Amino acid sequence: MKTVLITGVNRGIGLEFVRQYAIEGWRVLACCRCPESADALNNLAKQYSDQVNVYALDVVQHEQIEQLSQSLSTETIDLLINNAGVYPSARGNGFGKTDYDAWAYAFEVNAMSPLKMSEAFIKQIAKSKLKTIVTITSKMGSVADNHRGGSYIYRSSKSAVNMVVKSLAVDLKADGITAVLLHPGWVRTDMGGPNGLISTEHSVTGMRKVIRELTYADSGKFYAFDGQVVPW
Repeated sequence: MKTVLITGVNRGIGLEFVRQYAIEGWRVLACCRCPESADALNNLAKQYSDQVNVYALDVVQHEQIEQLSQSLSTETIDLLINNAGVYPSARGNGFGKTDYDAWAYAFEVNAMSPLKMSEAFIKQIAKSKLKTIVTITSKMGSVADNHRGGSYIYRSSKSAVNMVVKSLAVDLKADGITAVLLHPGWVRTDMGGPNGLISTEHSVTGMRKVIRELTYADSGKFYAFDGQVVPW
């Protein structure tokens, strides 16, 4: 049985990843900040009690990441999905109105935590067969794709994590680990809003197909949920 560790799974894309991987027979290590209030996640864990294990994890608390890694030290993790992320309110996110505290927090969640997770769980990943790290990013972090400006906080945090993963792909090459970026599309979630173009099921189904077809030669690449390469 293959094992996936996923962050930010209390709702939206993360929750759908848990559901789909559980249905497919994977063992799922599901992490979120407040499991006690994650009703949909807990229901999934009950439904798939032999496969889904829920863990409390705030990804900006690095000591929590280290503690979780220690508690899972004997695990073999085939796939790490860095899904946890934040999209700061539009208020305080425009030119001349920047909320710098919100910007710092966005960097902690969106850019720093994927690196910390990768560092903390590298031993468990390296001893697996798939040896894959996937980080959920956004086309809004693409410099080439920015034609509208604005969204300084979110765009810059996603550009930062894009560079993090590109460096991971280089640094972990000797260990045979594949590190890639995935753009989930504009998804109808609490974060993406009700006007999103696709459902969580559509997005995650597409991303899982991309993940399933990855080869080591793809390490360091930036894909959309439909398999298209995203410009940097």
